[in-house]
Amino acid sequence: MEDNIRLIESLLERASEYGKTSYELAKLNIVDKTSDSISTFLPHSFIIGIIVSILLFINLGVSLWLGELLGRIYYGFFIVAGVYALLALVMHFFLRKFLKRFLYDYMIREMLK
Repeated sequence: MEDNIRLIESLLERASEYGKTSYELAKLNIVDKTSDSISTFLPHSFIIGIIVSILLFINLGVSLWLGELLGRIYYGFFIVAGVYALLALVMHFFLRKFLKRFLYDYMIREMLK
């Protein structure tokens, strides 16, 4: 009878250790995935910020140049805004599903890496 009790106690201890180990492993996996995602996101966001700044100044230059050619500065800004509106419409109607699928696949690949 005592052997059965010791066996059950040993089994309960091992089950408890297994649960604690599984919990710790899950925590470490979450920390690994989170740190990997953040370490991938931060450099990309820095590069995207630089690209956005460059594009902003290019757009300002093109707007001012077109405005100067047309005689009124604000005409250039209207033309650049119209080009972006046209680009947004094209992306919305023709590329939305493609971009959504691309981003979805990228995120899945990063999470499973």
